[in-house]
Parts: sequence; C-alpha cells; structure tokens
Amino acid sequence: MSVLVGTDTKLVVSGITGREGTFHTLNNQAYGTNVVAGVTPGKGGQNVEGIPVFDTLHKAVEETGANTAMIFVPPRFAADSILEAEDAGIELIIAITEGIPAHDELRVYNHIKANGRSRLIGPNCPGILSPGKANVGIIPASFFREGQVGVVSRSGTLTYQIGNELAQRGFGNSSIVGIGGDPVPGSNFIDIIELFENDPQTELIVMSGEIGGDAEEQAAEYIRDHVTKPVIGYIAGFTAPPGKQMGHAGAIVSGSKGTAAAKAEALEACGVQVGRTPTAVADIAAEILGA
Repeated sequence: MSVLVGTDTKLVVSGITGREGTFHTLNNQAYGTNVVAGVTPGKGGQNVEGIPVFDTLHKAVEETGANTAMIFVPPRFAADSILEAEDAGIELIIAITEGIPAHDELRVYNHIKANGRSRLIGPNCPGILSPGKANVGIIPASFFREGQVGVVSRSGTLTYQIGNELAQRGFGNSSIVGIGGDPVPGSNFIDIIELFENDPQTELIVMSGEIGGDAEEQAAEYIRDHVTKPVIGYIAGFTAPPGKQMGHAGAIVSGSKGTAAAKAEALEACGVQVGRTPTAVADIAAEILGA
C-alpha cells in the first residue's frame, strides 16, 4: 500500500498550461500517475499532449472524476485555486506554489479545517511520491525505490537526500510526503505520521524537520503516546544563527525556542532516535531494519 497517492489517484492540475505546470505534469504522467485533466481559465477545450484542459475545477471533476488536485498557479491566485478545488469536492489538494501570503494561507487553512471535506498538503511543498504507483509534484522519482520506509519532511531537498541515502542502503519507501515549510501548512507531521502508523506497508517512519516553530515537539509527544512503529528524526539547522530566518518562511528561531537542539532533545525524550546528518539517519534505519 501507500499513503495519499497511489494507483487510484485521478489527478487534475490547476495551472497546467504554465511552463512549470506543463513540465511537471508530463513528468508525473510519464511516471505512471493517472493525470485526467488540467485547468486554466479561458483555455477550456484545449489540451496538453492529450490531457484535456477545462476552465474550472468544477467542470474538470464533473467530466473526469478527478479526486486529487495539484496547484501550480501563481501565488496571488493560489489560495482561490485551493478553495475552488475544495468546493469542487477534491479529496486531496497538493499545493506546490510558494510565496503565498501568510494571511491567504491562514484563510485557506481555516476554511478547509472547518469543512473537513479535503486534505491539503503544502503550500510550498515538493508533493507526494508513492514509488512504483504515483508521483504528484516535483519530487525526482529516480532517487527512490519502493519499500517499507515512510518519509515526511518540511524540506524538499533534504527529502531527496535522505531518500537517496536510504536507497543506497537497499531500502525503499512506501510514500514520501513533503508538507512544506511555510508558517501555515495544510497538514503537519502528526497528520502524516498517523497515516504511516496505519499503513501496512510502512515499517519505519522518518521525520525530517528543521528549525522554527514547534511542530516537531508536538509530533514527539504524539509519537510517544500513539505510535508503535519505530521513528527516526532529523533536524536541519544545528548551526543556524539565532534570530535569522533560514530557507523556509517558517524556519526562524526566537530565543531558545525552535532550535535544532531543543527539537532533537524533545524527540529523544519521547523515544525517537535523531540522526545529526542524512547519512546518520540511514545508519539508524539500517540498524533498526536489520540490514
């Protein structure tokens, strides 16, 4: 099995006719993802290499039965595109777009949580890959192989590195989920760890965090109380200077809160082994899985 995306995914891409939207949509399709439609207002009736384009997400869902949406529109339009996908009945919305204003993210988050009809991954995320089944987003699938390790990460690039380190040790992944590093993510570590805990294919969970906020500390407590599978943690930013934003909008430390050391301490106190480098994560995984 896998989590969130798989052989039953029917993907519609909002912003399919843009340069990046077209490029990654066709990459996802080439991997084997069932891309059923695209959406660009004013371009309904056209197609992108055989993929039909509609003016609205409502029409795309009505005509194709799409159940997953990937958002590839510019930041100022992205929030409305996410809300349109939710209103159209899309079950899973994956927002790749970065640079969405924080107040827009908060508006979207509150609306989706209140209605409870859709799950949002992102924004500013690399997407989701279930090796051998489906790829929705910008994750370079060649780095990964199918297997038993579930990965959830705030960072796209570190996800790729950790996945490659695991693959070099002979391990594959059930799914790789990039939740994004913005201040208001649609889904957090706990949301995805719960899915991995209930996924029969996943035997080991890797959680890749970074400085800023308290999502990792919250996840540590959840893991302690609710997770039976082994979890390995990785925190980027042990050498980050205090008070300086690093990379993602959510990666900023205030005083002693949100530091890599504090996060690692919280995880280890709850029984999670923490690797200080991606290679160390792979070493711990090999030890746990007996390879």
